[in-house]
Amino acid sequence: MSASLQTPATTVRRLPQRASYDAETIHRILDEALICHAGFVLHDRPVVIPTIHWRDGDRLYFHGSPASGLLRNLRNGVQTCVTVTLLDGLVMARSAFHHSMNYRSAVVFGTAAEVSDREEKLRALDALVEHVCRGRSKDVRPPNEVELRQTLVLSLPITEASAKIRTGGPVDDEEDYALPIWAGVIPLNLTPAEPVTDARCSMEVPEYAARYGR
Repeated sequence: MSASLQTPATTVRRLPQRASYDAETIHRILDEALICHAGFVLHDRPVVIPTIHWRDGDRLYFHGSPASGLLRNLRNGVQTCVTVTLLDGLVMARSAFHHSMNYRSAVVFGTAAEVSDREEKLRALDALVEHVCRGRSKDVRPPNEVELRQTLVLSLPITEASAKIRTGGPVDDEEDYALPIWAGVIPLNLTPAEPVTDARCSMEVPEYAARYGR
């Protein structure tokens, strides 16, 4: 059985039946998402920044320039709340009030730390490339020493987290089911288009790019 990541901070109180604290479920949502939002308090004001994230085991990683305000503050021990959301569909009910969306979301709380060990940093950056496009890391040039120095990598333990998921069709008031109004779900997904080869590249499109999907 997968570990539970439920804590008082992560306990979902609004529609708790949609909540999951199962680590495997949370990991799957984090892995599928390409962008997260990291929130923290700076000078008594809330700040939320979108950024790329990736997971390796039970840790969540971020990277960027050492000049990044987000990374600088997280490196200094500021507590953060990281969220991701996958939108799966628009739920069209018979009443305006009961319209909704199908989604999978995850929230992670914690304090990040800088990855200073060179080998761990290289492994983490390799995992980033694989998170964005599985199979790509074997083709690309790895970071050189200058690039490593110019890249800050932070690690956040995934020990306090929750997921919230909605699936299925609309749930209307019983008297509204007789109304002559269409109701249902408009499914949504992230669909890649055909790859566009760089003008200065003579290579064929690799299989992992041609068949890319989340």
